[in-house]
Amino acid sequence: MATNVSGPIQAVVFDLDDTLYLQETFLDAAWNVVAEEAARGSDVDAARWRERLTYFSDLGSDKGGIIDRAVAELAPRVLIADLVDTFKSFRPVSLDLMPGVRESLAQLRANVPIGLITDGDVEIQMAKLSALGLTDSFDVVVLSDQAGREFRKPSPAPFLQALDALGLEAPNVVYVGDRPDKDVLGAHGVGMRAYRVRTGEYRATEGEIPPWREASNVVEAISELLGLIGS
Repeated sequence: MATNVSGPIQAVVFDLDDTLYLQETFLDAAWNVVAEEAARGSDVDAARWRERLTYFSDLGSDKGGIIDRAVAELAPRVLIADLVDTFKSFRPVSLDLMPGVRESLAQLRANVPIGLITDGDVEIQMAKLSALGLTDSFDVVVLSDQAGREFRKPSPAPFLQALDALGLEAPNVVYVGDRPDKDVLGAHGVGMRAYRVRTGEYRATEGEIPPWREASNVVEAISELLGLIGS
């Protein structure tokens, strides 16, 4: 679907992981907890577990099977399900936003409604929002996994849900995210303007279609959007 770029910007919707904060900070903390649990049930120390979990995660956190691969390599008798449960039950006490994000979001929200679309386990994603201090920072929050994993981005479903909640047409909403295969493709597919930020795990990955605009980080993107909204 072609994106109309001529209309006014009436709302901005954001991705969460690797857009507003670096996901590796969450994963590093989670792997520490999983490594400690794995060490208690094996003859391999926690440092070695952490190293392998991080290694497999760095190969692509979206690929899955991270714990499975670490167990297969280090201690095949360890129960994978127990470690998966440990990961899923991990709740960070605090996480840091990228510098300037909180202030930039507040400034943008003073001008237009802002929203969030995020994939992942619902309880984990809500815990991340709490740890980041973002629980009440958006007018609309869409957790795609509430409808099912099959509706994760780039499925049009979460984007359409956000548009419906905002009561706006797609060409008047900008979506800001880091991933070309999920954020850019998904937003473009429903007619939203896709603003890509080059941060996090996929910052160097190129996509199939070009975004409407691009910036090195979300604060830079918001600054430009504020100028466009005010023009």
